[in-house]
Amino acid sequence: MVSSNGLATKQPLFSFGLISDVQYADIPDGHSFLGVPRYYRHSILVLQRAIKEWNTHQKHKFVINFGDIVDGYCPKDQSLDTVKKVVDEFEKFRGPVYHMIGNHCLYNLPRSKLLPLLKIQTLDDHAYYDFSPVPEYRFVVLDGYDISAIGWPQDHPKTIGALKCLREKNPNEDKNSPTNLVGVERRFLMFNGAVGKEQMDWLDGVLQEATTLKQKVVVCCHMPLDPGAASKGSLLWNYDEVMNLIHRYNCVKVCLAGHNHTGGYCIDSHGIHHRVLEAALECPPGTDAFGSIDVYDDRIWLVGTDRMKSTDMYFNPEVNF
Repeated sequence: MVSSNGLATKQPLFSFGLISDVQYADIPDGHSFLGVPRYYRHSILVLQRAIKEWNTHQKHKFVINFGDIVDGYCPKDQSLDTVKKVVDEFEKFRGPVYHMIGNHCLYNLPRSKLLPLLKIQTLDDHAYYDFSPVPEYRFVVLDGYDISAIGWPQDHPKTIGALKCLREKNPNEDKNSPTNLVGVERRFLMFNGAVGKEQMDWLDGVLQEATTLKQKVVVCCHMPLDPGAASKGSLLWNYDEVMNLIHRYNCVKVCLAGHNHTGGYCIDSHGIHHRVLEAALECPPGTDAFGSIDVYDDRIWLVGTDRMKSTDMYFNPEVNF
């Protein structure tokens, strides 16, 4: 095997597949609010080709879906069947599939209906969890809509807290408008959300345990966690708070996200790689955006297909165990 820099490499510890922002709907093609074409019916074909390729290679331990399984424009009387249809495509992968929720998922179904369909088994309709595919690695899946104006009942404390935050941070009548918001303040939009205190405490405990076990950690979230890798308007509301916690530990090596459809990449001040994935939704017919990641002891190598860029992410040796 040869890496992107031409060097021969050993076999990976394991590999997995990943895809983001399928946003399927059985409706005609359209555009984002920025005028970017969106191919609602084609996106499920991208997913089908991804599943076929992952199954053909027979090397992937699992697949991660980075959220937004269906689109917000999906007719509401079709939401349940549409989510089931896309989940059924994921189920054709011959191995475990890990999902996370995105804003478009929550436009279609409340958490109470969505999480069982995605087989996210947590308490009290929370959607954060972790898993360890091999002893050397742990994956943390964050619930970026823990504090959110969408998905929870309107009288739920999480909804009330989110709306209070939006009133304080976004003066616009339309809380999805970033007008007059500057820099990273543009993240305070209704289609984003935050990680709550209970989840922060849980994350702290997971990172403590991973440190004790000498595990390397990959953090996954629908929303990006670093402004260097994504548009300011796509960030988690409290990305800075989450990253301040993560930076207290040396175990986190990579943060993966979706939501910002054009994709992005940066390395932060602590040597953590941030890779935001290109969206399946914005693939013109006949093109693709999905990937496979080969995981090594000292790096992870994202091998992208077509519109998803390949990225070789070497870990900073100064913060290795």
